[in-house]
Amino acid sequence: MSKILLVEDDALLLEVMRNILEAEGFEIHAASNGKQAFDHFMSETPDLILSDIMMPEMDGYELLEAVRVMPNGVTVPFLFLSARTEKADVSRARLLGADDYLFKPFDAPELINAVRSRLDRRRMVELFDTRTAHLQTVIMLANVIEARDPYTAGHLERVRRLALNLAFALDWKNEDIVILEFGAILHDIGKIIVPSRVLKKTGPLDEDEWKLMRQHPEVGAKMLEGVDHLRTAIPYVLYHHEWWNGTGYPNGMSGEKIPREGRLLAIVDAFDAMTTNRPYHISMMAKEAIEEIRQNRGVYFDPDMVDAFIRSYKS
Repeated sequence: MSKILLVEDDALLLEVMRNILEAEGFEIHAASNGKQAFDHFMSETPDLILSDIMMPEMDGYELLEAVRVMPNGVTVPFLFLSARTEKADVSRARLLGADDYLFKPFDAPELINAVRSRLDRRRMVELFDTRTAHLQTVIMLANVIEARDPYTAGHLERVRRLALNLAFALDWKNEDIVILEFGAILHDIGKIIVPSRVLKKTGPLDEDEWKLMRQHPEVGAKMLEGVDHLRTAIPYVLYHHEWWNGTGYPNGMSGEKIPREGRLLAIVDAFDAMTTNRPYHISMMAKEAIEEIRQNRGVYFDPDMVDAFIRSYKS
């Protein structure tokens, strides 16, 4: 639940705005002047500040300046509410770093839309900043695994690209796509336990080698359990070898009981395996692999995801 600090010296208007925003599911903290609002900000950083300008003790401009000086206040969305429509007032607000400026009187939809758009924008900025911060480390870690198996060089990058393309075709949310990117890159991280001689073996695996290979999803999932920002990628790692008909591993799940992350990655991982040279087979042409995927629609792969993959595939 997003926390909004609402700052308004008109008690009636403050109550009206509180009711509107609480009805939308926001947690509201109220202050009747800038000083009171700043004291609250110092004790608990809100997700957004919605403030009047003309107030006693500390006006809205002073509040904004004080908030922006603080390290935890640089990125907090700050919206002004004011009956003052002069161009100079708007310019000053923007110069000080205000994110939006609502003119009184305003209606409920206008208030709600302004709040939601600014919260969504902040959420996306934080999400992609976090993504950038972690992605290089994730890629480096995955490359260590891939380097042990020269036959799969480039596999992780190709799977990442195919997975993103399919997720966009399925209209997944941006937040989910960020997690997918980590999952696609790390899906084979559990192969760290598999000896290179097994990874590079040109003939069929024996029973013990196959048993070891089948452990890599669970090993990979356990490796990510202790990493907070990667834990949400575990379904990609754990379930990408589960098949629609229940014959996959490690859990033999079937149909929609398989988390959608595993169902998506199963398709793109299999497609890349079919279209690249491996110790145990020569690569197919893309059109041949697509036909193979199509034939296994509802056998190994989610039928709806197969349809989306075929529609959206780009060579």
